[in-house]
Amino acid sequence: MRVVVCTIVHHPADARIYHRQIRALLEAGHEVTYIAPAGAEDFSTERTGHQLQVISVPRAVGRNRLGALRAARRELAGHVAGADLLLVHDPELLLALPPRRKRPPTVWDVHEDTAAALSTKAWLPRPLRPAAAGATRAAERLAERRLHLILAEQGYLPRFSRTHPVVPNTTYVPQTAPPPDPPEGAQRVVYVGHLSPDRGVGEMIELAALLRPHGIAVELIGPADARARAMIEPSQAQGLLRWPGFVPNDQAMPMVDGALAGLSLLQDEPNFRHSMPTKVVEYMARGVPVVTTPLPPAADLVNRYECGFVVPFGDPRAAADAVLQLAGDASLRAKMGSRGHEAARSSLGWPADAQAFVAQLEAWAQTRCLSPSSRYPGSRSSARRTLAPTARTGLKGPCSLGRFWITLT
Repeated sequence: MRVVVCTIVHHPADARIYHRQIRALLEAGHEVTYIAPAGAEDFSTERTGHQLQVISVPRAVGRNRLGALRAARRELAGHVAGADLLLVHDPELLLALPPRRKRPPTVWDVHEDTAAALSTKAWLPRPLRPAAAGATRAAERLAERRLHLILAEQGYLPRFSRTHPVVPNTTYVPQTAPPPDPPEGAQRVVYVGHLSPDRGVGEMIELAALLRPHGIAVELIGPADARARAMIEPSQAQGLLRWPGFVPNDQAMPMVDGALAGLSLLQDEPNFRHSMPTKVVEYMARGVPVVTTPLPPAADLVNRYECGFVVPFGDPRAAADAVLQLAGDASLRAKMGSRGHEAARSSLGWPADAQAFVAQLEAWAQTRCLSPSSRYPGSRSSARRTLAPTARTGLKGPCSLGRFWITLT
């Protein structure tokens, strides 16, 4: 099977896209053409080969999205011929797809609640966000009628009229947890993932100031948006924290080993309330206790397995108290780390989900002649959905919806 995979928003070495899904396809013997904002520094020669072809396109950032979208449209048109399946990862790409008669079965991997996430996008003017969210919901309904969908979270199911496969953000789990004790004089806490104000950058900077007198360092691993960068760079220059920037997932995970705790101080945003932060699962997999805010999925996991602390939103002092408790009690740290690792090993490992993911794509690749609506006998609603005209926006159908939606998102 030859699969074309495309993103213009995510880093080309994104953990879900590259390190899990593409790796699973390659290990199953399939060929992948990967269209992504990749540079020479992102993929060394050993990461590519006859099974994996990487096609570079610009990245969609902030309001600068049209150039990346045009490039993706061009590359998709040139590479889907002869492919068995097309897998896209960004809602923007719904507007760059080749015509249905010229493309193979197409899958949209839904990573987040896109409409809810618009509330945190600083580049989108606040007065336009409600209209953009409405247009995004309408675009999701159109996509559901015309494409296959994969969801990253069970919590995304209520957004859609049909039942779709869920491919969770599980991770690779070592058979044995790395040693829990950090080297003498090297106590630290870590954060792994995208860095933005809504993901707790301000709180983690305050936490670094609270922990520094105790000799405990804060290390932030991941790419930062412009607002987060403006906060992190001065703190790093002052020696308050460490920030190596983006690190590929296979290199970032060993950097977690031996930390006192893994941080997930996300704020109470609608886009986070139904999502399990992947970082929480990754910390557990490495045998590191978790310090998280009380977002329901994360809090449920930490409380159920007693593998960390749940602290209030916007409360760096509570987070510091939790870290100091772990620093002062090696036995507690070891027990929480061990419980988290065992839970991850027994039920949160990616290899089992990888098999189901690849099998689902293989099945869809064999159904080229069927329409998407005919492949979901378990649909909650078999009625054909139509878009009503909207007086405020002047939307009258899919074409005008598309022009409106691309302008805003």
